[in-house]
Amino acid sequence: MKPVRVQVFARDPVPGQTKTRLIPALGAAGACDCYRCLLCAMLERVHEAGVGEIELWTDQTPTTDELAGLADSVGASLRVQRGEGLGARMVHALEDALADGALPVLVGSDVMGLQSRHVQEAAARLRGGVVAVFAPAEDGGYGLVGLSAPWRALFADVPWGTSEVLALTRERTIGREVAWLDAVWDVDEPADLARLKGDRFEACRP
Repeated sequence: MKPVRVQVFARDPVPGQTKTRLIPALGAAGACDCYRCLLCAMLERVHEAGVGEIELWTDQTPTTDELAGLADSVGASLRVQRGEGLGARMVHALEDALADGALPVLVGSDVMGLQSRHVQEAAARLRGGVVAVFAPAEDGGYGLVGLSAPWRALFADVPWGTSEVLALTRERTIGREVAWLDAVWDVDEPADLARLKGDRFEACRP
């Protein structure tokens, strides 16, 4: 049975550059603090899923000691995203795992609707033989993607960050053995903060 590798795409928490759409509600420092909470929660969830090794893929090099510490807290290795544009960076990470003989499951760091069970189901579906697995997002994108074989065309010329991503992806996967998980939601706008529950997200309260 092939091993599973969970890949968390993240940004280095920098005030004024991280979660900028939350700044009107939280301020630059508050938006950054909120993102730290989201990232920590996601790392804990993929760790709790227990499906395989974890990688934290950062968008900057050199990475900060803070991200290195977060990676260490869940036994994750720290990697740096490569490529021009989100699609190319995703392809690089996914194919890196596939080249090592692993089944990659890539998730976003702010997809708070994504639970450990989604990661577990994605791993099971890939091991069951599907070529790809997705967790569609309520905003028209997706918060998880896993592959059992390279599929570069799936990520080419995609209008990332728009509501068209999911529809285009569904169109491209017609006729292929693909699994779709329950829909998830992410934290992008101030209105999304109301869905966060628990003391751990205190930094995300306007």
